[in-house]
Amino acid sequence: MENQQQRQPSMKSRFRRVCVFCGSSPGKNPNYQHAAIQLGKQLVERKIDLVYGGGSIGLMGLVSQAVYDGGRHVLGVIPKTLMPREITGETVGEVKAVSGMHQRKAEMARQADAFIALPGGYGTLEELLEVITWAQLGIHDKPVGLLNVDGYYNSLLSFIDKAVDEGFITPAARHIIVSAHTAQELMCLLEDYEAERPGVASKLSGEMGQPLGYTVKSDISR
Repeated sequence: MENQQQRQPSMKSRFRRVCVFCGSSPGKNPNYQHAAIQLGKQLVERKIDLVYGGGSIGLMGLVSQAVYDGGRHVLGVIPKTLMPREITGETVGEVKAVSGMHQRKAEMARQADAFIALPGGYGTLEELLEVITWAQLGIHDKPVGLLNVDGYYNSLLSFIDKAVDEGFITPAARHIIVSAHTAQELMCLLEDYEAERPGVASKLSGEMGQPLGYTVKSDISR
């Protein structure tokens, strides 16, 4: 058992970079902060670089600092209007300034091989739901993970299940979301994830003009 634990940090991941969406606040539950740090350490152990929304405050700061301290590359994508330090704090690693929020999401998504959402607020939900929608439309086939710390996202998952029951989301689209309570479990599930590729994906992507610079199939197998 000990030998297996020693080998685990050197495992080769299928991902080079993972995009993390999370709150710019730390949250009231210390477990949210602990989960952000543990996710950062998981990325380091698997030799994965981080793409995130920039800044050093809240959960964003904790996960980025953990990855940076572990020697992995950190890319923070920040709209120019949010760059003053009193708004986002001092960003670690590389900073890429973009013109606005839409460009920020597009650039983070373009850079990443997978997406993970930690607890967060409106911004986190908006980013998460958009990449889920893109996957549903076949614009990308990158895994989308939900780190459901202490059941933070239980109500969201219940809503999505209700939408499936009511016929607004297909069962196949429901399986786009990979959810787990710990960073280690979530990373294992994402490593094993295989996207369903509906036959309409190419047509849909072509009709939408392949927005955000995506190709239909993302090369995430290394």
